Amino acid sequence: MTARRRLVLAVDVSTTAAKAVVEDEAGRVVAAASRPLATSSPRAAWHEQDPSDWWTATRGAVAEAVGSLPHPADVAAMCVTHQRETFACLDGAGHALRPAVLWVDGRAHEEIRELGSARVHELSGKPADTTPALYKLAWLAEHEPEVLDSAERVGDVQAYLALRLTGRWATGTGSADSLGLMDLRSGTWAPELLGVAHVRPDQLPQLVPTGELIGELLPEVARDLGLAPGLPLVAGIGDGQAAGVALGTATPGVAYLNLGTSMVLGIEVPQYVWDPAFRTLAGPRPGTFTLETVLNAAAYVAAWCRRELGDVGPGGERGVELEAAAAAVPPGAEGLLTVPYWNAAQTPYWDPTARGATVGWHGRHTRAHLYRSILEGVGYELRLHLERLEAATGRPVLEIRAAGGGARSGLWVQILSDITQRPVRVCADGEMSAAGAAVLARAYLARTDDVFASPPVRAPEGHEVTPDPALAERYSALFGVQRRIYPQLRDVFAELVEALGE
Repeated sequence: MTARRRLVLAVDVSTTAAKAVVEDEAGRVVAAASRPLATSSPRAAWHEQDPSDWWTATRGAVAEAVGSLPHPADVAAMCVTHQRETFACLDGAGHALRPAVLWVDGRAHEEIRELGSARVHELSGKPADTTPALYKLAWLAEHEPEVLDSAERVGDVQAYLALRLTGRWATGTGSADSLGLMDLRSGTWAPELLGVAHVRPDQLPQLVPTGELIGELLPEVARDLGLAPGLPLVAGIGDGQAAGVALGTATPGVAYLNLGTSMVLGIEVPQYVWDPAFRTLAGPRPGTFTLETVLNAAAYVAAWCRRELGDVGPGGERGVELEAAAAAVPPGAEGLLTVPYWNAAQTPYWDPTARGATVGWHGRHTRAHLYRSILEGVGYELRLHLERLEAATGRPVLEIRAAGGGARSGLWVQILSDITQRPVRVCADGEMSAAGAAVLARAYLARTDDVFASPPVRAPEGHEVTPDPALAERYSALFGVQRRIYPQLRDVFAELVEALGE
């Protein structure tokens, strides 16, 4: 008799799309589909989505991926990963009372200044910053109190989907903690932080340890998605930590780098630590924690430059020519330095009023110089993050494993390697967050189903980019200049925001 084939379904609800990926026992992708998500920006710095779109996109992507399988009943478990810090406020029927506020939303400047403190940081692991939901919830309490008061449920993306999938209002600890409302040491909601955010305990989802069972799919939902009745939904984790799982950062000395709209660098540690050099999150395994550094605008700034300053190519895309032109510019962009704070400063400054700056212009500079200086500016930020992370933890980072859209640029990855003087392994699989969720689903089955054996997590396929030692001295000198720019402009940025009345 042939052994049953055992597949797992991973769903990644990012800022831009819901992706459904089906993997087999060895971690090979056997089916995949995605549906786009739209973001609205009703005011400057506001970023919102309709939570019902998360469900519509997830349902469409899952139904398509599962429908392409010869035997959909082979899918044995499901796990969700998602955009972190984003939250929704729901009524008793599970309908959104207002659009969801996204992680990138920057409306809560005053709340961050007034409520951010060392105590909040120590409890939550999160420096005062634009991303944690805590400050945006406090903003709602001030500006839309009727929404927060009447909401029966306040939760993250996974909690919303778990409610639709299983009928249970619950989420994983590794998903909930990015809201900034948990005492990370104990892994529970922190009454002190709930008071800061004006959230009641009864509004929040139940907490389930990462990798454990949230519940079984409702019969009508399973039928709608083409899945077997009673399919287990395994508690997932935020997309950054999930990518780290797939990239193998449980290995000492390895860091994951997600070079996407934002840039996130992370390592896994076995004890709770907090420091302005990083933000601390729940780790993928009990008793572990993830330390992350964040630059809110990385590929975002490169895409901005291509869109605003590039030429229209044959396919209608703008700025395609800038990559080759920037590659011809000497390393260091002939003294043009860009601080890429297009969307506030995070690690290590955590300044919501910071702005981008380009310094060193002269008559020889071109669009290509600006584009290269942006790529290099992100590289200098990565080096700053690495050095501060290593100094705070005493843990050296020997290898970087990179994924995300920006990692497809050979020029950019080489620049990152040259500036940091570290090898960068570019991973072939572009859906690392989904791959990490699939690892959690397989691990759950391995513990609960003697038919299923979970393979060890291996280093992902890809290619390695090594640094050019001949550029170490030049980039080190320029890095020394670059790192001085923001501190000298900090007060200028704050005065600019005040002058604009923002």
